Amino acid sequence: MHTDFDRCVRAVRSKDARFDGWFFTAVLTTRIYCRPSCPAVPPKDRNMAFYPSAAAAQQAGFRACKRCRPDAGPGSPRWNERADLVARAMRLIGDGTVDREGVRGLADRLGYSTRQIERQLLAELGAGPLALARAQRAQTARVLIETSALPMSDVAFAAGFSSLRTFNETVREVFALTPTDLRARASRGHAPATPGTLTLRLPFRAPLCPDNLFGLLAATAVPGVEEWRDGAYHRTLRLPYGQGTVALRPRPGHIECRLALTDQRDLTGAISRCRRLLDLDADPEAVDGLLRTDPHLAPLVDKSPGRRVPRTVDAEELAVRAVLGQQVSTAAARTLAARLVAAHGEPLALPGATAGGPGGGLTHLFPSAEALAALDPAALAMPAGRRATLVRTARALAAGELALGPGSDWARARAQLAGLPGIGPWTAGLIAMRGLGDPDAFLPTDLGVRRAAARTGLPATPAALTRHATAWRPWRAYAVQYLWSADDHAAARPPVTP
Repeated sequence: MHTDFDRCVRAVRSKDARFDGWFFTAVLTTRIYCRPSCPAVPPKDRNMAFYPSAAAAQQAGFRACKRCRPDAGPGSPRWNERADLVARAMRLIGDGTVDREGVRGLADRLGYSTRQIERQLLAELGAGPLALARAQRAQTARVLIETSALPMSDVAFAAGFSSLRTFNETVREVFALTPTDLRARASRGHAPATPGTLTLRLPFRAPLCPDNLFGLLAATAVPGVEEWRDGAYHRTLRLPYGQGTVALRPRPGHIECRLALTDQRDLTGAISRCRRLLDLDADPEAVDGLLRTDPHLAPLVDKSPGRRVPRTVDAEELAVRAVLGQQVSTAAARTLAARLVAAHGEPLALPGATAGGPGGGLTHLFPSAEALAALDPAALAMPAGRRATLVRTARALAAGELALGPGSDWARARAQLAGLPGIGPWTAGLIAMRGLGDPDAFLPTDLGVRRAAARTGLPATPAALTRHATAWRPWRAYAVQYLWSADDHAAARPPVTP
């Protein structure tokens, strides 16, 4: 979009927040870059330039606006809508892969040469993987500076910088402030941070309907791993460097995110996974605009616009839980998962006070694929066919034969799922929708979808409904959320706080 000068100018002049994350406005006279919705008086047209990423603007010598804070806006929806090389690379960079494994590690995960990845990222985003990772490190550093009392040396290494000098130089270059000045500005009028926790805001594009988003997470919460309590969704996190817990609470205009981590280097990945879980980078205007063109869906969209697709923080965990949920009720699937967690989950190492807060019931991480792969299927208390499928799936994940991570190829992953005995279309579709994040995943055989289809006058048979749903592409996963909202199920309603 950044190449369409006139359209970008119109978005800036109208301060349209829908375009935040789509492009960045650079002001040639002040050498700053902003969100399209920046509240400052827009510059003259001839003094504006547009960049596809914050990294590209930084490479061109612009610093972040102190007023609109472009680094704190929602991310581009493109990376969660697409499955090509650039989108897969951006999801991996967002998960911290370059910081942990370097550009070579990124290339190995994607199956391309470093030169090819560099070329494609430069062509579309105006910056290579190192520059994109640097921009992300600067954003992570700002979060740690402003929301924690960590010493600056700890902030630097937790954000992924190799030295304190590089950290100081990058912060000054990007934000035109020293790290100490950033902390001083943020602390004015704010209560000191709680030791051991980080509290931050996760922005999104309005509108956002939290009903099914938190309703499904609460209805399917696995005891010990997840819970809905005090108006927030709490869960444990398995992260590259250690463990964590998070509490996510819907607020007007943002999601409040409270994190506790055993290793602060996991902050970037934890934020990325929380945003992905709640589908916060979605473009609801584009989704709802298309779905409203169907007269059967239009009343559902108008009733509660901005529905998101509840996803996951761990696609491998989601795959195992999808297998457990085959042909059983939501309550039965929770019971099976809770037994699995109690018997084979990893105990939570964080202090009790941070495990969801006082009175919290978070005790374990969900069992890893490696732990489940080592089990004797006969030891699992469930039907023989399902336990065989569960262990078979876990072994495929542990061996790398089934790849479901943020950089996975969606088409290849679905083909791998289809090749596993015991994985049917419903299970594969659910994993694609919530695990892979495919916005076009569809569940025509789902009982709730079929009931809602009949209730709204849509074709009720899977084949006929699939044909009709062609017009909803590429947003069929969102159509499923609206159809579920027509069914009387706890997963489609706002959760009830105990």
